[in-house]
Amino acid sequence: MSTTEPATTGGPAPASGPGDNAPNYLSHKQILVILGGLMAGMFLAALDQSIVGTALPQIVSEFNSLDKLSWVVTAYLLTSTASTPLWGKISDLYGRRPLFIAAIVTFLAGSVLAALSQNIEMLIGFRAVQGLGAGGLMSLAFATIGDVIPPRERGKYMGYFGAVFGLSSVAGPLLGGLLTDGPGWRWIFWINLPIGLVALGVVAAVLKLPHVKRSHKIDYVGAAVVTAAVTTLLLAISWSGPTNGWGNGTTIALLVAAVVLAVVFVFVELRVAEPIIPMDLFKGRIFSGYAGFAFLMGVAMFGALIFLPLYLQAVKDMSPTRSGLALLPMIVGIFSASIPSGQLMSKTGRYKIYPIISAVLVATAMLLLSTLSMTTPYWQLAIFMFLMGSGLGLSMQITVTAAQNSVPRQHMGTATSTMTFFRSMGGAIGTAIFGAVLTSRLKDHLADIVPNATQQMLDMLGKAANSVPMLHALKEPMKGWALHGLVDAMGDVFLVSLPFLAIAFILAVITPEQRLAGRNDGPKAEGDDDASLEASAAAAMH
Repeated sequence: MSTTEPATTGGPAPASGPGDNAPNYLSHKQILVILGGLMAGMFLAALDQSIVGTALPQIVSEFNSLDKLSWVVTAYLLTSTASTPLWGKISDLYGRRPLFIAAIVTFLAGSVLAALSQNIEMLIGFRAVQGLGAGGLMSLAFATIGDVIPPRERGKYMGYFGAVFGLSSVAGPLLGGLLTDGPGWRWIFWINLPIGLVALGVVAAVLKLPHVKRSHKIDYVGAAVVTAAVTTLLLAISWSGPTNGWGNGTTIALLVAAVVLAVVFVFVELRVAEPIIPMDLFKGRIFSGYAGFAFLMGVAMFGALIFLPLYLQAVKDMSPTRSGLALLPMIVGIFSASIPSGQLMSKTGRYKIYPIISAVLVATAMLLLSTLSMTTPYWQLAIFMFLMGSGLGLSMQITVTAAQNSVPRQHMGTATSTMTFFRSMGGAIGTAIFGAVLTSRLKDHLADIVPNATQQMLDMLGKAANSVPMLHALKEPMKGWALHGLVDAMGDVFLVSLPFLAIAFILAVITPEQRLAGRNDGPKAEGDDDASLEASAAAAMH
């Protein structure tokens, strides 16, 4: 199928099908131009999930606010997670380009304000503004790819997005360390400006996709309720539980409130005309299966990305810069898996095997990481990290493509942002859970290691283990005790991820596969449902 209408970005006209909702797929040359802007925008959001970690000790020292340390990270994850479905829904109504530009501007504004922060409260608030923009950058980049590339060809390009996540996960700690050791921690926010301006220029110049206007009604109530539900859950996990205890009345009240709000959200979404997360999406086994898979892999992924730099800096005595370089085997694993798997998916139209292998590889890597000790040689750790990266590379973008392929085209943005929402939610919850596990298990291990320990000594060693400079300032044998307890507690953290990965493996096995649509396939009708599509796909495969 073809059209004589000129493409909006120059060059050959995009292929299209009949009807108003026909796909406007672009040529390879056009896609590569757009891809640069989208990847720059995504890199901004992904980078800020990891770059802050190496600067946190200096930030805390300057503001003298150790008790609010976790909120510098949590505020970003909270707003990016809660806003993701809203960005996708609004972009379905008004178009990708203006919303992507708005997301970049919001993110850059938050970056400038964070760099100018004068106290920890200001920094937390402006990190929340950054996260608001990041939620749009993540979801809208994937949704735009869904607009311009047919599912069958999408794997060739989605592998590069996996590489962006891998690059950011390594470049974040490395760049954060270099900037913190050099001009200062505020430059981890200033560095966003040149990258963001490049992304803004490319998107404004070339991302001129046609958008069909239709009647709309934005679900503000649903957006408010889902934001409240996510907020109360993260408050319970990252603040009240570790601080007050899991049986504390405040913690229980927050957890109950999160469940109640989640139920209210489902009720609201079932009644409104245009929900931000249509519950009909979850009637399809493909979408619901991979949404759960994305959530569980997000839990495991963030656990590794946060605690591996801690091991390298605290136990192996590496500087922030060196610890960033030491994570290179993980990015090599992501590159070596994401790009070839995307190419094979495009060639064959099949994808089911990749999430299955992904869950197995990540679980194996987590099991191996749980065996780390104070004397583990780096070459062994490098192998473990390569396995982790390979596992993540096999699934991070393939599951998004599979989910996009299973829904009607008019729900593309909403479906994509919902997938991103679940993965980000998994990361936020995983970060909070693993942090709570590390804190509680550290105390238990120190009590076993330190001979005739007093509670005062255990508290002092536990506090020192939360700060690399304080840890290294301890004298022997206290330094050895604290390091030993920290390594043992980290082993428990990696083991905690295994049940999540086991469920992810089961989901990957039982989720059906649907043939990826090609460039010449017609658009999916509004009334299409996953059940009929899966039945026809199963018949074709057998």
